[in-house]
Amino acid sequence: MVCVICQRQAMGGITHPVCGTRYSIDGVFPSLVYKGIVKKLVYTFKYPPYLTSLQDTLSELFYEGIIQKEYFYPLTATPSIIIPIPLHVKKFRKRGYNQAQLLAEGISKRFGYPLIDALIRVRETQTQVGLSKELRQKNIKDAFALRSELLDQIANVPQVFLVDDVVTSGSTLREAAKLLKRAGVKKVWGLTLAHGE
Repeated sequence: MVCVICQRQAMGGITHPVCGTRYSIDGVFPSLVYKGIVKKLVYTFKYPPYLTSLQDTLSELFYEGIIQKEYFYPLTATPSIIIPIPLHVKKFRKRGYNQAQLLAEGISKRFGYPLIDALIRVRETQTQVGLSKELRQKNIKDAFALRSELLDQIANVPQVFLVDDVVTSGSTLREAAKLLKRAGVKKVWGLTLAHGE
């Protein structure tokens, strides 16, 4: 796995100390590689015919892959909360569900961590697929906000796991992590079902 700040190889996906800042994501743990059957499953989960029935299967694959990550497993001893990456309301209406939310529910249940829907997507963004690293960053900038009524629940949390379906450049997770760190969260890690190239 790579450091999602510099995109170079990193031990287990942990952000390099020299790349990190006070508000950086601490690392990203993808469960699987986004190709073959995984790619097909994720596609049918996100696009027509929108097979939400895949939630349990994908959550199980997600969990089984994640717990085998050497650098991830020790983190499970720390009190944590799960926060899904939100969809913009327009996309949510079109799809009828947020795939990251469904995966987050599965992970929350398996680890016994509370799920808090603390983020909202305040700006509609284009899909990140096919965009360069620079354009991905520009596209996602200021796309999120924190739900003010939930700030107390996340302000002094030792650790947050941000859940999304696929990580490529890490722009989305970095942007969300920045907000959470500014709100007082000590450590923010990304957990994703898959890692794309």
